[in-house]
Amino acid sequence: MHTTLTYFPTVQAIEAAALKLKGVASVTPLTQNTRYSQQFESNVLFKREDLQEVRSYKIRGAYNKMASLTASEVENGIVCASAGNHAQGVALSCKLLKIKGTIFMPSPTSNQKVEQVKMFGEEFIEIVLGGDTFDDAYVSAMLECERLSGNFIHPFNDEKVIEGQATIGLEILKQTEKPVDYIFLPVGGGGLASGLSTLFKLVSPNTKIIGVEPEGAPSMSTSIRNNRNTEIKHIESFVDGAAVRKVGNMTFAICKENLDAMITVPEGKICQTILELYNKDAIIVEPAGALSIAALDYYKEEIKGKNVVCIVSGSNNDITRTPEIKERALLYANLKHYFIIKFPQRAGALREFVVDILGPNDDITHFEYTKKANRDNDVAVVGVELKSPNDLEPLITKLKLHNFYGDYLNNKPDLFQFLV
Repeated sequence: MHTTLTYFPTVQAIEAAALKLKGVASVTPLTQNTRYSQQFESNVLFKREDLQEVRSYKIRGAYNKMASLTASEVENGIVCASAGNHAQGVALSCKLLKIKGTIFMPSPTSNQKVEQVKMFGEEFIEIVLGGDTFDDAYVSAMLECERLSGNFIHPFNDEKVIEGQATIGLEILKQTEKPVDYIFLPVGGGGLASGLSTLFKLVSPNTKIIGVEPEGAPSMSTSIRNNRNTEIKHIESFVDGAAVRKVGNMTFAICKENLDAMITVPEGKICQTILELYNKDAIIVEPAGALSIAALDYYKEEIKGKNVVCIVSGSNNDITRTPEIKERALLYANLKHYFIIKFPQRAGALREFVVDILGPNDDITHFEYTKKANRDNDVAVVGVELKSPNDLEPLITKLKLHNFYGDYLNNKPDLFQFLV
């Protein structure tokens, strides 16, 4: 493998990867989404990588890398680190190629993803859980790799992985007759963005490639802005498929050169998109899988009348996360609000709050009551769901007028983190 940072995949290398992947990775559909096409007055196409057997595009890079290894390179087994999707791609590749693998995953990884990895890898893999993030798992994996003298399968910073992910682009080019004006794709470590952006710069240079990151993990955006690969000290790990503290040196160099833009999208906006896709299109996506679609709002003027492709990167979403996804979506929409409410110590105070202060369409969704040694008031933390963001100011006005107002918690992150 080259170590130079000036590596760029070639069309020939990407075509060779496509041949290796034949019969292993699905040629996923490129389908028009009528609702988004009408909403944005454009031709919006979804590249459905969520329909791969492992429910993400990661099988492409993992298998292309592992199928390129020699017998001596795999005799001590392989090691990888992943928050989920890369692990599934590696696990299936281990089974198909009959290679032993040790897979390190962060401790908070959902049981659904862990069980999927076990299912795909069967007796060929061992899973080790540890640390809080991908980066923690990566450190542990590198130590184990050194101990075993194994071969590390990097999730993004590797030529063969990048070339494997780039095969998505070959399929898009064959699946659409019209030139593609825009491609929106999720960026975590940058493997997909590196491969696909290079291919299109070579064969369709007028296509604009837009990388999309979660607002809480803007590693590539920050690095490109700083003109150097920059580690983010603290990241929000909610979009676990696209949350790394530091992108690859190789992927940074390629993305800096080939991406037309990088944007970030708030986690709440991503959650809104997940719910919309499920409720209106019957499409299940994980948070990273919704990133490219969530970004369309920010380009609504530029993409009018254009051919637009969104890479739907994965659907490994744990159903137990649904309440959190709904909560984040409501908070982003300014419809969910938390207050400290001071209830006067007199009969009928709670009834007055519910009947006279809350609006007819307001719902109490959280109520945590604490009786304090105070002669005048008892205190409760109350969550209220509104029908319209415009209902917030009238509610606060009534709370203050009737002396029920204690504090507003949505804008106090140190307190608010204990509620969401």
